[in-house]
Amino acid sequence: MTVKLSRPPAFSKIPSLNHCPSSSSRFPTSFSFNCWFSRRISCQKMSCSHEDTPQTLQTITISYSELKDKDLDLSTKIEDGFGPNGLGILSVSEVPGFPSLRQNLLHLSPRLASLPEEVKKELEDPQSRYNFGWSHGKEKLESAFKSLGKLIFDVGLMLAYHCDRYASKGMTRDDEGFEKILMCSRCHKGRLLYYFPAEQSDYAQDAGSISSWCGWHTDHGSLTGLTCGMFMRDGVEVPCPDSAAGLYVKTRTNQIVKVVFQEDEIAFQVGETTEILSGGRLCATPHCVQAPKGEQTYGVERSTFALFMQPDWDESLNFPKEVHLHQELIPPNGVLTFGEYSEKLLDKYYHSKS
Repeated sequence: MTVKLSRPPAFSKIPSLNHCPSSSSRFPTSFSFNCWFSRRISCQKMSCSHEDTPQTLQTITISYSELKDKDLDLSTKIEDGFGPNGLGILSVSEVPGFPSLRQNLLHLSPRLASLPEEVKKELEDPQSRYNFGWSHGKEKLESAFKSLGKLIFDVGLMLAYHCDRYASKGMTRDDEGFEKILMCSRCHKGRLLYYFPAEQSDYAQDAGSISSWCGWHTDHGSLTGLTCGMFMRDGVEVPCPDSAAGLYVKTRTNQIVKVVFQEDEIAFQVGETTEILSGGRLCATPHCVQAPKGEQTYGVERSTFALFMQPDWDESLNFPKEVHLHQELIPPNGVLTFGEYSEKLLDKYYHSKS
């Protein structure tokens, strides 16, 4: 199990760098464990005035019973959520056992964040650009982390099956199905994210900014499973103190909308790799997280969990002409492995910040 305790500079979520395990085993024994502690993560800012409040939209929702029925045609919902005109996100409801697993893990993140600095520093790994840190971890945290991650992984595979059915017209080979790629991969990564309470100076600095807690970015993996954020004050769960806080996405028409889903639902977002492999039939969208604002939010912290489902490091990606992603990184033959693509994105990202 790996633990990531990071204090990166003040920029957006780093594209995930995965030094995948050499073991032939699949999740969960080779499942990586990352904890991201952030006071404020920002990148490209998009502002929005009070007179131009973004619209709030509910995710397209698929029930767990629908998802596990392989004979059910979910193409319409997949297209509405992940298609060219969708938001790049949908949620799965009524997943057995999910609410308690979410509670068990997210309640532990403030305790981990409050460990002495010298203890957390021992877990850092600067050489991986703070993407990995190695530790055996505490038994309770490891168990809660892996249990929630394994459940989201299983639900994600079920969703991938239905994505295959919808996107099959855009696939170039029978063996390129998302379900098979993700099932065989050993490079999935879980990340426990903890956002420290914002300080008063942050509110003045981020006035009008939507991306005040996590900057605008697009996931570059295949599917990202997300829990609804849990807000706490002094370790006690509280309602979100600001209705404007939460997850925002940028639509295909460059509109910024707030996206909501329920606490007992698992949200899934499409990453760039899925957009590439589907020939643009499934589309990734930029997104960010806005922190709550106002005096009533002082002392409020946020915890959430993300599972990045992605191909093996050596999985080949054939970049179709209709998908215009990072064209400057693509070689003349239009082929990169997922590892090469990830490394190029990281190099591009860090070069732009240097």
